[in-house]
Amino acid sequence: MLLFLAGCASGPRGGSGIGRDGADASPPSGLSQVPDAEPRVESIRSSGGTSKPYVVLGKSYVPIVDDRPFRESGLASWYGRKFHSQSTASGEPYDMYAMTAAHKTLPLPSYVRVRNPANGREVIVRVNDRGPFHDDRVIDLSYTAALKLDLLRGVAPVEIERITNADIRAGGWRRGNVDATQLAQRAPPAASAASVQPPSAMDSVSVPAAWTAPVAAAPRMETMEVVALPPMAPLAAPAAAPPSASPMPSPEGIASAPPPGFWVQLGAFSQRDGAARFQQQVARELPNLTPSLNIFTERGTHRLQAGPYASRELARDTADQVRNGLQLTPVIVERR
Repeated sequence: MLLFLAGCASGPRGGSGIGRDGADASPPSGLSQVPDAEPRVESIRSSGGTSKPYVVLGKSYVPIVDDRPFRESGLASWYGRKFHSQSTASGEPYDMYAMTAAHKTLPLPSYVRVRNPANGREVIVRVNDRGPFHDDRVIDLSYTAALKLDLLRGVAPVEIERITNADIRAGGWRRGNVDATQLAQRAPPAASAASVQPPSAMDSVSVPAAWTAPVAAAPRMETMEVVALPPMAPLAAPAAAPPSASPMPSPEGIASAPPPGFWVQLGAFSQRDGAARFQQQVARELPNLTPSLNIFTERGTHRLQAGPYASRELARDTADQVRNGLQLTPVIVERR
């Protein structure tokens, strides 16, 4: 395996403005209006340093060298002035104000759609760097991409989907070319009975309402009804942890269905392991939430939720605690 650390920006990074990295004191104006990366067909390198297996911090990575579809859910971070203008793994200079990103295994270059499920915002970025080399993170965004997704406050869950060369040739990656029927087919199962929210001021993409309603969007948090849900296989946290034990939730508890009430959704993942790792992280950082944390599996999507709460106000209090303690924006849902 090749020890691969080409370019200063491709090495281990803290992301999210941690340590010496961060934003400029006076960033350019109008960054929220910077257009997304425009996908175009680019040759996928099947040879060379960026396509060979490599090792970072004792862990091996095998880059993708074909045009296969790729989807992933997990935490996103961002990197800024510390790496600005330095060489990326692809040899291009890093521009914190461009719409780019770093990924451990996607081809260099390639294009991905990144979605923040907490507020429904989406961006398209060009992957031209390697990283982030943290087990719990799936993508490192440029400063501007993180700004447009409202992720500058810290790491937060995202969903990423590769735009393949086949997608680019067909033109189907443009949201304007997707009719309402196709959007409904792509929507999460829980949103089948929900309406579509108007686009936000920063994006022009309509998203299912059951995936939106950010905590910071308005002084009064809105809730959503989730009805006619399919049978679930939730993973419930234990009622209480032993005093001498670390507050790590157990994945063994199984409930037949989530009780009715108000729930605070912290994240949605395509892989159960990712949801379980995030559950453990939340339990470590907010141990008082440990007994209320559950993972509900709905047709391949694993949702980490805290609850149930008897009232919207109680759920809002927990959502505020999550927002302040974890620097992420949760979603409140009502189950009946």
